[in-house]
Amino acid sequence: MKNCPNKEKNLADCTCTYDCAKKGLCCECVAYHRAMGQIPGCFFSKKGEATYDRSSANFCRICGV
Repeated sequence: MKNCPNKEKNLADCTCTYDCAKKGLCCECVAYHRAMGQIPGCFFSKKGEATYDRSSANFCRICGV
């Protein structure tokens, strides 16, 4: 899905600071992280995203769940 019609808008709204080939391709990013048992960086707070720990345990810890 490298020809995503929403890529430019997605890039403008993306809060993930990690540089990867899936940046701006939200469908691919979410599918990748889901397959890895992780949560995409854009779901985290800025401080939480900066840890680069995409685990659901880290997400719950940050969110106080």
